[in-house]
Amino acid sequence: MRVLLVEDDALVAAGIEAGLALSDFVVDGVMTLAAARSALTTMDYDAVILDRRLPDGDGLTLLGQWRRSGIATPVLMLTARDAVASRVEGLQGGADDYLVKPFDLDELIARLQALLRRAAGQVDRAIHHGRIAFDPIDRSVTLDGEPVVLVRRELMLLEALIRARGRILSTDQLKDRLYGIDDEVESNALNVHIYQLRRKLGRDVIETVRGVGYRLGAANEAPSS
Repeated sequence: MRVLLVEDDALVAAGIEAGLALSDFVVDGVMTLAAARSALTTMDYDAVILDRRLPDGDGLTLLGQWRRSGIATPVLMLTARDAVASRVEGLQGGADDYLVKPFDLDELIARLQALLRRAAGQVDRAIHHGRIAFDPIDRSVTLDGEPVVLVRRELMLLEALIRARGRILSTDQLKDRLYGIDDEVESNALNVHIYQLRRKLGRDVIETVRGVGYRLGAANEAPSS
C-alpha cells in the first residue's frame, strides 16, 4: 500500500515513515501543501496522512480542495490541536479520521489500517480470495488454512493484487506499490516476486494479461476430497 505523508516536522516524519515501512507500507513524504498537491496529481495513493499545520497553510484547506474536486482518497489528519471543536472541524472538512499529537505509532498504524478497511467496504480483518486468506495487520497468509511464509515484497505484491479485486495492474502500477521513489529496483525484480508467489500459492494465483499487466487469478476453492 502506498501512502502520502504530508508532515513538515522532519523528526516526526522520519518516525512515521520507519514505522509504516515495518508494516510494509511504501511512503512518499512531503513537507508542504504545494508538494502534496503535486504528489497527488502524479501518483495514485491508497491513503494520505495529512498534518494540519504546514509552512504554506492549513492542511484542512487542501483537504477541502481535494474533496470538492472529487478526490476520495482516505485521509488521516494529524494535529496538535486537541480541542473537540478542532477535531469536529477536521472531520466535517473531509478527514476520514483524526489523530492528535503526540500519538503512539501503533495507534496511527491501526487507525490507518482500519481506515483502509472501511474504504474497501471490508468487514473482516482478513481479506479472502478463494483458498487464500491475507491478514494485512499481522502480515500473514494462509492457503487452505495452512500458513504460507512470504517475504516482504511478496506480501506487498499479493496485497496489491488482492486489493485490486480483479482489476488489471500494469507493471508500473505494481512497482509503485512495492517500491519507494529512492529504492533501487532491478529490472527483473517484479518477475522474480511473481514467480515466487506462483510457486508458493499455485501457478494460477496470478494471471498474466499479455501486453497489459497482471491480476489475481480466479478464486478457486479447495478441491473436494
